[in-house]
Amino acid sequence: MWAAKRWNDYQVLDTSGGEKLEQWGAYRLIRPDPQVIWNTKRSAEWDRINAHYHRSHKGGGEWEFFDLPEEWVISYPLQLQPSADDAEGSTGQGASGCRELHFGLKPFSFKHTGLFPEQAVNWDWFAPIIARAHAENPDRGIRVLNLFAYTGAATISAAAAGARVTHVDASRGMVSWARENAAISGLSDAPIRWLVDDCTKFVEREIRRGNTYDAVILDPPSYGRGPKGEIWKMEDSIYGFLLLIRELLSEDPLFVLLNSYTTGLQPAVLSYLLHESLDPAHKAAVEADEIGLPVASSGLILPCGASGRWIAVR
Repeated sequence: MWAAKRWNDYQVLDTSGGEKLEQWGAYRLIRPDPQVIWNTKRSAEWDRINAHYHRSHKGGGEWEFFDLPEEWVISYPLQLQPSADDAEGSTGQGASGCRELHFGLKPFSFKHTGLFPEQAVNWDWFAPIIARAHAENPDRGIRVLNLFAYTGAATISAAAAGARVTHVDASRGMVSWARENAAISGLSDAPIRWLVDDCTKFVEREIRRGNTYDAVILDPPSYGRGPKGEIWKMEDSIYGFLLLIRELLSEDPLFVLLNSYTTGLQPAVLSYLLHESLDPAHKAAVEADEIGLPVASSGLILPCGASGRWIAVR
């Protein structure tokens, strides 16, 4: 499993009874987690919290606040050079060359805070690839497309490494939030295109325009609807979407990253998808694994979805 081990401002403290106790900077939250099917004894730490998201048996849920600001900021030391542990598919502590990123957080509907901290293991994977390519050819202008881009953590990670990024999300509010994250990370002037658009329609237009990208990051939802009611279901839509992505890759691509939180899509499925959809166009290596977060109380890793990585052979 690829675990996000380099956080200073975030930690899963404990897990029990369908919930996880998390430290987000100075604040402590309890949120539901469907992977936590054990019911271990809870320590007194669970009583010292700032907010608790209660899931409803009817679907959805609501926050209970005790002492939590409307917004706050946490930081992450983005790794710009590969660590000694990279050969094993994990990110270690001995990285040289880091860039401090900052993320604005706020609790909003359906338990989210605006950040998926487990994705840090992927930021630390692709940022050195971009930084190295940029250093080898500063005039090339590494072009990265971030689709279903949410609040922009992957966007600002790529931009911090030296990429020119196109950030696409169907939610205007999420794109605004992403721009704020770029600003507080000192990347207001970075070459980032911020677009509110349906990802499929945008990709189809880019193909017609003849535009290409050196790297593509995809974090699609399990289920969603486009601005005109278009239905996206991961299992039904992702293969055809990857075939479109193949047409967007440049002649000398770097990578494609595919994330999945869809139950039933195991890492081997992501690997197979990337092999079958992208390999005919470019020679590449493919790897896939679960991603997760260390749990302080047990020393174990909490699984948080899966990622597939298509890496061009250079």
